[in-house]
Amino acid sequence: MIVEILTYLHLLAVAVLVGKVVFMSFVAAPVFVQTLNADAFARLVRLLIPRYYALGMIAATVGWSVTSLGLLNGFGPPALIAATLWLGVLAIENYCRSPLTPRINALSDQLKDAGQGGATVVPVRKDRDALHRRAVQLNGVVLILGLCLIGLI
Repeated sequence: MIVEILTYLHLLAVAVLVGKVVFMSFVAAPVFVQTLNADAFARLVRLLIPRYYALGMIAATVGWSVTSLGLLNGFGPPALIAATLWLGVLAIENYCRSPLTPRINALSDQLKDAGQGGATVVPVRKDRDALHRRAVQLNGVVLILGLCLIGLI
């Protein structure tokens, strides 16, 4: 009975992780970009993104905990791989939520305060765009790790 409960919780954590990435990346974000003006989009993103990463951290914590308990209850060697993948997801989500998102927001604020023109804006925009690109790439890595977790089930 305990193995079935742990398996269910693991599946739920994987579903939440992969579902949040797919929904945000391929459904919500494109709709937000097309329908909201820049200010409304920026406000929404600042409210949504920290919660988005927090949800990923919760899923990773549950997934890792369940997998670790599963190792004590007869889960095989794939559970050790899964536990390692969950720790990777947790580290990425934590990095994106803590230092990365606030840094992107601070650079976006600098751009807004400086206006759209001027030579001083170019390096700030490049830095912000590079950090945003990193966030998107890490989001892709989380999706790949989630798909790998599905493969281990």
